[in-house]
Amino acid sequence: MIFSPPLRGRVASALPPLLAALAVAGALASSPASAATVEGRVSLPATRSTPVVNQRYEIVTKSGVLSTNPPVAVVYLEGQFPAPATPPVASMRQKDLTFLPSLLPIQAGTRVEFPNLDDTYHNIFSFSPAKRFDLGRYRAEDRPIPSQVFDTPGLVTLRCDIHEHMRALILVLATPHFVVTDADGRFRLTGLPAGRYTLKAWIDSKTTRTQAVELPATDVPVRADFP
Repeated sequence: MIFSPPLRGRVASALPPLLAALAVAGALASSPASAATVEGRVSLPATRSTPVVNQRYEIVTKSGVLSTNPPVAVVYLEGQFPAPATPPVASMRQKDLTFLPSLLPIQAGTRVEFPNLDDTYHNIFSFSPAKRFDLGRYRAEDRPIPSQVFDTPGLVTLRCDIHEHMRALILVLATPHFVVTDADGRFRLTGLPAGRYTLKAWIDSKTTRTQAVELPATDVPVRADFP
């Protein structure tokens, strides 16, 4: 087809607005749906009378039940989620003869590094069924930093073979969506896919509360409390 000069001018002038409209439409089509948010509060047990240095969470045992003191909970969304493109990496440090953090939730498949920040040897190990390992004795300057991949969901108790008082927990979860509550039990879990799921609150090694939630594709938070 051959356009006359005036017609060619009209077509050319119409191209920029048309291309702009197509670009906007493409951006809208490729943008993800609004991520959902769930927030609420978990009723936590009373804080034990044992003092906690510098407000750090310590792992305590009572009648065979492992928990943090002061108490906190791990709230997580259970469902079928794709595996991450890149395996996650987390850190469980040793500082001042204490594990930091004392409670570490991670997604299954995460590699956890155990840097030694003390001027002494540490020897981290676990006899937990979800992950058995022994890192052996190592110093702060030793490289590479010892690490382990945690593939199996479950609770892993960490100890130090040299410092018997040291203890920590790694909660391995089959989900990328989790958060630790504050000391009052409040939580806010963001970036969630819309749909029907099970929301859980891990409180201690024997207590996990559960409720069903339906998350719409909206920015309005869904309220979920665990009384």
